[in-house]
Amino acid sequence: MDIEHEPAKSGGRYVARIDGHEAELTYSRASASLVIVDHTGVPDALRGRGVGQALALHAVEEARRGGWKILPLCPFMRAQALRHSDWKDVIST
Repeated sequence: MDIEHEPAKSGGRYVARIDGHEAELTYSRASASLVIVDHTGVPDALRGRGVGQALALHAVEEARRGGWKILPLCPFMRAQALRHSDWKDVIST
């Protein structure tokens, strides 16, 4: 699954476009070392296909590469962070 990064002035989003549908994970940059994941949206047509999980994992991998932490305010991202103890190196609580 291809995930694109669309940066914005104070944050950005990761987007997966599949079969004419768009799923996203949005974030705000709180500082050079912290991003706040505030929303994950997956349309009904893509549910159950692991798209949200792929977006969350992509954010974690980007945080590792970039050397920053993620504060998961989004309920989906928070639930994923609780399920994946191997993400604790980049999750800020």
